Amino acid sequence: MHTAWEEAGWERLGDGVARRRMPGWDETIGVIAGTTGVMIVDTGATLRDGAQLRRTIRGVLGRNVTHVALTHPHFDHVLGTAAFAGVEVFGAAGLGDLLRRGKDELRRDAVRQGVDPDAAAEAADLLVAPHHHVHGQLTVELGERQVLLANVGPGHTAHDLAVLVPGRQGSPEIVFCGDLVEESGEPQAGPDALPQQWPGALDRLLALGGEDAVYVPGHGAVVDAAFVHAQRDALAARFGVAPAP
Repeated sequence: MHTAWEEAGWERLGDGVARRRMPGWDETIGVIAGTTGVMIVDTGATLRDGAQLRRTIRGVLGRNVTHVALTHPHFDHVLGTAAFAGVEVFGAAGLGDLLRRGKDELRRDAVRQGVDPDAAAEAADLLVAPHHHVHGQLTVELGERQVLLANVGPGHTAHDLAVLVPGRQGSPEIVFCGDLVEESGEPQAGPDALPQQWPGALDRLLALGGEDAVYVPGHGAVVDAAFVHAQRDALAARFGVAPAP
């Protein structure tokens, strides 16, 4: 039997936890529902994306998003944020300053990647920077459910945030990885990547979730810890970093 999430085009990952692979750039959007709060992990590439996500989540849960967690500062993960008016926005320390300084570059990157120029300009103009800055780890309460935000970077960017959903009733932990992990292709190391530090970020990610967790990449299918270990070793070899001890 399909759940309400699956009928809405999402993949159910656990009790009150789901994700969607967005059309276009295949970026993952996550949702975590508690009794008093709802967190979305990343917000899509445009305000239209964000608005559609907001409506879908409200349609399934009957409640609005209350918290946004931004995994890193790339256009396909942050430009929909302004569609979630009045919510609490979380990001790795330094992300807010980067987004405020880098709006023009974010807009240009979105257009280079195929976003309509007017849509990119509108989203960049209205972009919401994080209200809460995660330096190490921060617990967010969504009622009976606690979600752990962890600044595990730098790696894919200088501001990589992971989101850990603790398991319940024997179910495994779920870790939203952002683009520190990619399954649908080789991890993308753009000009803002810190490749020498990326393997260490994956070590911290694995320590956060453990060997039995479900890992949700920023792009691609859900993976396990063995996949993350293999990607860590491949990145270390690619960038000349010492193997894990």
